[in-house]
Amino acid sequence: MTADTGTYVLILRCDTAARLRIGRWGVLHARSGYYAYVGSAFGPGGVRARVARHARRGKAMHWHVDYLREHAVLASVWFAHSGTRLEHEWADALAGLAGMEPVNGFGCSDCRCESHLFFSPAEPLPDRFRRVALGTVAVWRPDEAV
Repeated sequence: MTADTGTYVLILRCDTAARLRIGRWGVLHARSGYYAYVGSAFGPGGVRARVARHARRGKAMHWHVDYLREHAVLASVWFAHSGTRLEHEWADALAGLAGMEPVNGFGCSDCRCESHLFFSPAEPLPDRFRRVALGTVAVWRPDEAV
């Protein structure tokens, strides 16, 4: 993972169900299982800086996913370095995978996507996603250096 720009999917594991207040968005009734959140990193530090921020807990709440991240464990990150924003295509790709349920309106207040957050009772597999995503997708796990 480098400081280049790109798109990523956070794979978050919720071990317990919880009622979470998500800023002005509302309440998320988080279920036990996995959440996949699609985002992009086109600011300073690119994907590396954005993933490092998402890996930390106790930070200022800026994005919808920050609230969920405080409750969930970061299991892995799928990412691709690219100068093209792929988050909308990737959200569509996740929506098309069997077992993925969109959380309507989450993380997509600035676009026309149905959602940028998807729930799955089982851990999503990157190989299934790679088959439908555009370009090469790498996987990072929290036990690796950012």
